[in-house]
Amino acid sequence: MRMYRPATKRWLTREERRYQTEVEGAMSEANQGTVVSVRGSVVDIRFERDLPAIYSLLRAGQDGRIAIEVLAQLDVRRVRGIALTPTQGLARGMTVENTGGPLQAPVGKGILSRMFDVFGNPIDRQGDVSDVEWRSVHHAPPPLAQRSTKSEVFETGIKVIDVLVPLERGGKAGLFGGAGVGKTVLLTEMIHNMIGHHEGVSLFCGIGERCREGEELYREMKEAGVLPNMVMVFGQMNELPGSRFRVGHAALTMAEYFRDDERRDVLLLIDNIFRFIQAGSEVSGLMGQMPSRLGYQPTMGTELSRLEERIANTNTGAITSIQAVYVPADDFTDPAAVHTFSHLSASIVLSRKRASEGLYPAIDPLQSSSKMATPGIVGERHYLLAQEIRRTLAQYAELKDLIAMLGLEQLSPEDRNVVARARRLERFLTQPFFTTEQFTGLQGKLVGREDALDGCERILRDEFKDVPEGTLYMIGPVDEAKVKAKSGKNAGKDSSQAESKNSTPKAGSAPGPKLDLKSTPEAERADNTHES
Repeated sequence: MRMYRPATKRWLTREERRYQTEVEGAMSEANQGTVVSVRGSVVDIRFERDLPAIYSLLRAGQDGRIAIEVLAQLDVRRVRGIALTPTQGLARGMTVENTGGPLQAPVGKGILSRMFDVFGNPIDRQGDVSDVEWRSVHHAPPPLAQRSTKSEVFETGIKVIDVLVPLERGGKAGLFGGAGVGKTVLLTEMIHNMIGHHEGVSLFCGIGERCREGEELYREMKEAGVLPNMVMVFGQMNELPGSRFRVGHAALTMAEYFRDDERRDVLLLIDNIFRFIQAGSEVSGLMGQMPSRLGYQPTMGTELSRLEERIANTNTGAITSIQAVYVPADDFTDPAAVHTFSHLSASIVLSRKRASEGLYPAIDPLQSSSKMATPGIVGERHYLLAQEIRRTLAQYAELKDLIAMLGLEQLSPEDRNVVARARRLERFLTQPFFTTEQFTGLQGKLVGREDALDGCERILRDEFKDVPEGTLYMIGPVDEAKVKAKSGKNAGKDSSQAESKNSTPKAGSAPGPKLDLKSTPEAERADNTHES
């Protein structure tokens, strides 16, 4: 049988056919190796000819369903890799094929409104993707010459963030907190508020979190009608550590495409960056590396930098990232939290104490910080107001011990005014969320930065001195407090008139004892907690 060569438009000779067959056979042998050992997710493979490069993707098993990434070359014949998929059925002596390249992710307009796993396979049951190309997930950060130095505030519609911890367009913000203080709720609320008026692409990356949250987010975004400009990538907690370790790089590859090729702004939301560090720690342990302080991998700083430094603001577009960061045992000196702090332009710290008091979002205004909170960026008025708010809340925190021992009456009039302002500010900076309407029964509020600043300024001027603290709790703009107080008074008048009509004493009956129903701070705090 003769073979035709299209390039030269002629038939091959017998010698040329024999040479081509030998070359193809040698190439196939060079691309194939043999499994030497399998220890959980760690696989050692022997190659007789060309050794695969670091980060090469290998395939084994039926239809290549077992994916292995090369992480180390042991000697001139053996490599050690970490499995990205379950290794059931993998045995010594099985053939492994070298794909000749690293792990790749799909990029292009076809990935919009879709949900993917770490390999770029769609997991939303909407069929295969089209109009895409595949790129390596391993990229270098953009050079300094290409980075933009322009600073611009990125509004979220959440009062306490926009006033005290403003976010940066093209920057990185972290939501720090322990378990159950509201990191994911705050992140989903930011998605709800920003995705509607965000002129660009939104990309959600789930690393090592609950599968239920991913399904709920997909359903909510579909109902809100924002899915056409959104991409989701998940490597959840049921995945192997190798898969969880690479899903962040896959998401960033997609984000870089929209920034560099499409020249669009990208909003990248990551939940949870600690799980990325945790997956790296598991991979390091499996590879036999000596652990560092508190059991973390010795290369944690380098691994985190490779991911974080790719999130940058360039001349073609910006990637604005908001990352949830789990803090183990509420210990902010944990190496994972400390290393993450250094990469962020804004750090939002969630407090368990404020959450227990019902002050949601439970952001600690004294521990949270932002590099954007300077007069040259946010303006002189905003900067001075934020400083005055922090000063008032800090004075109140210092007076709390004195109040607990001696009572509020023993304070000077000036200190009592500070306490009154601080308590009203704390309640005004709470906010009902759209994403928790079904749990709280309160309609969500979206508050602009100017409205939030105006409310704080009026409270500091004692304009709401005679308004009960409770009316400032869980509202939007500050004018709602006066409406709330007025409706409360009218309701109180109506109820008192009804009681006076129905409680006419009968002849000969003695009047009942009068009850003092004044609200105490403890009762008010309990009401606030219940209301949240």
